[in-house]
Amino acid sequence: MDRREFITRSSAASLLACFPASLAGIERTFEAGKLERRALGRTGERLSLIGFGGIVVKDATTAEAAARVAEAIDHGVNYFDVAPTYGNAQDMLGPALEPYRKGVFLACKTTERGRAGSQRELDESLRKLRTDRFDLYQLHAVNTREDVERVFMADGALETLVAARKAGKVRFLGFSAHTVEAALALIARFDFDTILFPVNFATWHAGSFGPQVLAAAQAKQMGILALKAMAKGPWPAGAKRDQYPKCWYEPLSDPADATMGLRFTLSHPVTAAVPPGDERLFKMALGLGLRFTPLAAQDAAAIKERGQKTTPLFTHPSWT
Repeated sequence: MDRREFITRSSAASLLACFPASLAGIERTFEAGKLERRALGRTGERLSLIGFGGIVVKDATTAEAAARVAEAIDHGVNYFDVAPTYGNAQDMLGPALEPYRKGVFLACKTTERGRAGSQRELDESLRKLRTDRFDLYQLHAVNTREDVERVFMADGALETLVAARKAGKVRFLGFSAHTVEAALALIARFDFDTILFPVNFATWHAGSFGPQVLAAAQAKQMGILALKAMAKGPWPAGAKRDQYPKCWYEPLSDPADATMGLRFTLSHPVTAAVPPGDERLFKMALGLGLRFTPLAAQDAAAIKERGQKTTPLFTHPSWT
């Protein structure tokens, strides 16, 4: 074990040991009737603790998309995230968000690994989102060794991101990942501003998945954006998924369970949680976000016990 791995593992162990983690190290601001906002790492930005995932407007009508965005804005949401892989979400979000664009933090992503393909996606996303720049542009779903190597190669996607930042088309650079190994490799090899990563009660406690990544990201003062706060786990065999067609995992759909999931995630030093793309679950998350309170020690102990008995979506290690 080299020194960097030792430090990361030690920090991860400390993060587990002190949970519920203190939020004293992350700047938080409050306004009556609006969602709490938190500092985004070293960027100087402050985002709503609930983010709007673009899948919320996937396959919506123009009127539905406009109403969902307006409701989010009314609750104080200023963080919106979308990607070309989300069906027609970019087409629907662009017009709906246009009236509010100057007051929000807009993030987008690319799954392309080469420079030419990622440049094409960036240009198309800017057009569809009706904007001349993204506040955050991310390498999307970098999960495997091959993904990591390809984005860093000559003419790789990272070159697109760096050039776009230099040209003023994006402000900050980040990535999303669903394996611990890929996340740690990316953090070590480039000074990304943000990470978008699953922070979930079951993956944390039953999958050994998350503490080491949060520790590494905090060490570099990155903004941490959380996925899967309202995930229960994989769909059970034979489960009827038609009630939540936008969810590839089983969501925490009961309000008490969803409260537990969000409180677990947001009691860590993360900036924001992006709820599932189902519009009903997103609406629930808005209300729960307004009432968020950090976990007390006894709450954390109960969640730990439940998490250890739950099948996690992700586990570590992933690479063999």
